[in-house]
Amino acid sequence: MPVRPEAVAELTRVLTELPGNPSGSHAAARAARRVLDDARDVMAEVLGAGPGDVVFTGGGTEADNLAVLGASAGGSVVISSVEHPAVRDPAIGLGAHVAPVDGTGRIDLDGLATVLDGLEDVRLVSVMLVNNEVGAIQPLEAVAEVVRRHTPAAVLHTDAVQALSWVDVAGAAASADLISVSAHKFGGPKGVGALVVRPGVALAARQIGGGQERERRSGTQNVAGIAAMATAARITADRRAEDVNRITALRDRLADGVLAAIPDAIETGIVAGDRSGRAAGLCHLCFPGVEAEALLFLLDEAGVAASAASSCASGAAEPSAVLAAMGVPREHAGGSLRLSLGWATTEADVDRALAAVPEAVHRLRAGKRVDA
Repeated sequence: MPVRPEAVAELTRVLTELPGNPSGSHAAARAARRVLDDARDVMAEVLGAGPGDVVFTGGGTEADNLAVLGASAGGSVVISSVEHPAVRDPAIGLGAHVAPVDGTGRIDLDGLATVLDGLEDVRLVSVMLVNNEVGAIQPLEAVAEVVRRHTPAAVLHTDAVQALSWVDVAGAAASADLISVSAHKFGGPKGVGALVVRPGVALAARQIGGGQERERRSGTQNVAGIAAMATAARITADRRAEDVNRITALRDRLADGVLAAIPDAIETGIVAGDRSGRAAGLCHLCFPGVEAEALLFLLDEAGVAASAASSCASGAAEPSAVLAAMGVPREHAGGSLRLSLGWATTEADVDRALAAVPEAVHRLRAGKRVDA
């Protein structure tokens, strides 16, 4: 989503006024370190952690990689079947075992228990808080109860990258040992994130050579980006209730409008119209008989930015692994569309999408040429 103006102002201020390296000892370095410490305090409060538990990273992917690769320690790894590739790929590389989800995209707790019971020496379990494609909110507290009951020595990680704008992460992820976030998902700049590491959790550094972040992530910190991230996080937390109410209404109007205009469209994972288990900022639809690539081309021409799956995988020829895990038929998944809303979304934006999406779908079904 767009960077919040307040975050832009803080980014600019730190870049222009505070050039010091926070690892140094001179006055400029100490000034930069104070900014870093203040930002760490803010992120700790927003995420429900102690300041010393916050490790700054170069984004959500790095935070996820650090959690999975740094906390697995040679033992078994278990993930849900709808994890972001930043978790899924390194976990599969470690021979991860996969717990199923139901048709709504929420984890099957009995299935998770079965997977855990079949393994020895489970070191890490990773279940995302909010799915980045369909917006399903996972019952993380219930997941934690299953993990503690069946594998009490395991560390629980949650990818909360998609969550902070829509969920009180401090409360919802209170039972997680590791929490990943990324600034650009809540109005901060791209390329900066954080990983919460609870006290007592063993974490092997993946990036070494300077000893920063208590030797858990070496490298000179992006002070300006981190300060801007903290600014965006504070504003997001302060305005969350107001924003969620407004965006929920916009999301519902968008989804209902598209479903009314295209009667055979499918709102992915929604049962009997109940969106209560969905994050406000995501609207996911499938259009049978439509190719997602062609649909995205027409929407882009109409000024609507959308994706078919994870934004990291937009344009991929294969349907989403998340939709496959949810049991969405391939012929439906091939026509999937993810529409994202955020703090800057307006009624006019929704109006534009409500005009463009049905028109594009009808054009494709009529067989009109699309030169994508």
